[in-house]
Amino acid sequence: MDASDAYAETERYRDDPRWRVAERVRDAALRRFPADILAVAVHGPLAHGDDDGGGDSEVGLLLVTYRPGGGPPPATRRVDGVLVDLTVAGADDYLGQARTIGPLWPLTADRYVTTRALHDPTGWLRSLRDEHLARLARARPAEFSTAARRAWYRGSAAHARALRLAEWYETDQALLMLGEARLAAATVQGLLSRTYFRNPGDAVRRTGLAGADMTEVGTVLARQAEELAARGRPVDGTVDDLLTT
Repeated sequence: MDASDAYAETERYRDDPRWRVAERVRDAALRRFPADILAVAVHGPLAHGDDDGGGDSEVGLLLVTYRPGGGPPPATRRVDGVLVDLTVAGADDYLGQARTIGPLWPLTADRYVTTRALHDPTGWLRSLRDEHLARLARARPAEFSTAARRAWYRGSAAHARALRLAEWYETDQALLMLGEARLAAATVQGLLSRTYFRNPGDAVRRTGLAGADMTEVGTVLARQAEELAARGRPVDGTVDDLLTT
């Protein structure tokens, strides 16, 4: 990025009410909890810097504290028309989350990899990114397959519930459960391909599940079950399997 591009980007941020609110929260937090806060950052659309700047997306704000329980409590509020989702986490706890490959990894990894610092005097956010990427480099294929199987169970249960509700003509509830099944199937696909997403909407859109109907989601789940079995993580098993794995 050359000097003119950097200047244009700075001006765009200055004109964006979300950035102004994020900076106000940072300033207030540092003023009220000066001994607790290690770093402040944004994640999500603002961190990527490629949304439309229209101000209609929420501000994902992270406060990292030196110790668990420090700083303000996590909260969500609308401030001057801007929705702020405030995450507060101890540094060690958050690093531990970044090192975890779980069933929700496709929906959480982005916040470890892509952040924009509002306050980071020690470079901790770079360490967060490096720790997460190093963990991915060490991860064995079986870890992703195991996490995918757990996500598959969630999707299968939601899909079965959606089918039953549709039979009972509980259309609204069936659609809600179908949405859960779509998202779970998308996370399975993300885990099997080691792909992470920016948010749930991005997950279902990029996996082609955004408009999938009941039959299509069932077909996807069946295909994923076959792939998990081929990877040594079958979704079906015996009572002994249930009690030992």
